[in-house]
Amino acid sequence: MTESQKEWVRAKDHLVTVMAQLGFPAELGEQIAKMLGSPKAMSRMCSYLYNVKPKSAELVVDEALAICSDIDRWRDKKAAEDANARYNEILYYGLGTETENEG
Repeated sequence: MTESQKEWVRAKDHLVTVMAQLGFPAELGEQIAKMLGSPKAMSRMCSYLYNVKPKSAELVVDEALAICSDIDRWRDKKAAEDANARYNEILYYGLGTETENEG
């Protein structure tokens, strides 16, 4: 098992434990961990659970969906920034199809 896989398992186990301490089923914690996907997102979810101590599963799922939405928005922003950087390179350097003799 790689170090990143170990980190994921530790984060998942921690999330499941926190959910169980708040009275939610471990299976819900497992599914939330899969949905969030990364240790950083699971850590963010744990922070929410510690600070808010939600009373219903609906609130937990709603927060998990909000975290996933934030992650998707961040990915879209990074993709747009990369596309913009490439576009600016093309504007500055051209497409590279011109030959040196045409100048």
